[in-house]
Amino acid sequence: MNPNKPTATSNAFGTIDDAKLKESVDKSMTVFREELGENEFRRFSELIQSEFGIKMPPTKRVLLQSRFQKRLRALGMHSYKEYCDYVFSEHGHEQERKHLIDVVTTNTTHFFREPKHWDIINQIVLPDLWQRGIGRGTPLKLWSAGCSSGEEPYTLSMILSEFQSHHSGFDFSILATDISTEILQKAKRAVYALEKADEIPMEMKKKYLLKSKKKPLIKIDSALQQKVTFQRLNFMDNFKLQEKQDIIFCRNVVIYFDRATQVVLFNKFCNNIKTGGYLFIGHSESLSGMQLPIKQVAPTVFKRLG
Repeated sequence: MNPNKPTATSNAFGTIDDAKLKESVDKSMTVFREELGENEFRRFSELIQSEFGIKMPPTKRVLLQSRFQKRLRALGMHSYKEYCDYVFSEHGHEQERKHLIDVVTTNTTHFFREPKHWDIINQIVLPDLWQRGIGRGTPLKLWSAGCSSGEEPYTLSMILSEFQSHHSGFDFSILATDISTEILQKAKRAVYALEKADEIPMEMKKKYLLKSKKKPLIKIDSALQQKVTFQRLNFMDNFKLQEKQDIIFCRNVVIYFDRATQVVLFNKFCNNIKTGGYLFIGHSESLSGMQLPIKQVAPTVFKRLG
């Protein structure tokens, strides 16, 4: 056997020289060896902050690089420069931006997240709104802003359904928005891993969840789903809802924005809350120093002033 002669690998489709096989593998792995260049990172970070409001400091460079790999594979590209040029092209601007936001957004959430908020809504917010006649005649309107994969709006739907069962004539509707079309599709399906239900109270599991007999999956009851309307919304747009809301939940979203953007965004929220309505933010967030027409009623819970 000639040690200098290239060997061949066989498979069901014939043979391929090992040298060619190595060349093919090397080409497919290029994306993993290359780094996101400084110029490309700067262009991406400026685009992401201007269009989506999300901060991309230099410390996020490696994270962005790793997340872009999925898109490079899908598009058959082998360098970050090639992907960058495509994103900034006319065709890429139309076709790729929706995928870009799916890649850069963080969608960490779960059912009944931040339990103290549920105590506040049950003990303070809903009794106050009900006493003022809100939810009678016309539905109470609630907006889950930055709803991710749907756990928050479905949690709210469970809580409001429980309140409805004890208050005849009460009704509600929930608007759930996110910038990511991919995550909204997941939310609309309302199917989750069984382990996701661990923090849902047992009595609510029995009432509002359907368990798969074949797979470790759960599905939200259709009656609960019907109370939630999902829509895509970019906080950076000059948005105005068709109707002002009685309650807005925007939790653990604005932490990704710079301070100036946060101020603009919370003013937009206040403009979309009815007088006497409520705003819930995440426990890691703060409105300190912002001049807003609201007063604090509990930690991270605020009431809209007249």
